[in-house]
Amino acid sequence: MQTTRTLGVTALALALTVGGVVGTATSASAAPKAYANCAAVNKVYSGGIAKKSVTKNKVTSGGTTSYRPLKGTVKKDDALYNANKKMDRDADGIACEKS
Repeated sequence: MQTTRTLGVTALALALTVGGVVGTATSASAAPKAYANCAAVNKVYSGGIAKKSVTKNKVTSGGTTSYRPLKGTVKKDDALYNANKKMDRDADGIACEKS
C-alpha cells in the first residue's frame, strides 16, 4: 500500500512540473505579429488594428475633426497595435483603418 501511494504522489508531482514548464514556454513564444504594410494588415483585418480602448475612428478633414464608427473587421489588441503602431498615420489608436 505504501509503494502505491508514493508512486502516485511522484507521478502527480512530475505531471505538475512538466505542465508548468510547457505552459511557460508556449506563452513566451507568442509574440504579436508585425506586418510589413497596411495591405498585409487589411488582408487579415479589413478594418485595421486598434487599441482596446478605441471605440470610434477620429477623422480630421479641412481642419474639422469628426468621429465615425469603426468599419470592417477591427482587431482590438494592445500588443498587436503596439507591434504595428508605425502604420497609425493619424495617431488615433487605429493602425490601417478604413475611414
